[in-house]
Amino acid sequence: MDVNTLRSIATVASFITFIGIVLWAWSRRNAADFEQAAMLPFEQE
Repeated sequence: MDVNTLRSIATVASFITFIGIVLWAWSRRNAADFEQAAMLPFEQE
């Protein structure tokens, strides 16, 4: 296994991780939590 194979594996693993994070962030299940978090700067105490 040479260094180019390791680089390819790291690139594919990083891309899969990125896609997983994007899918998690855009899932409808998390929409309410993110909407609430987006309004935090505008709340007054």
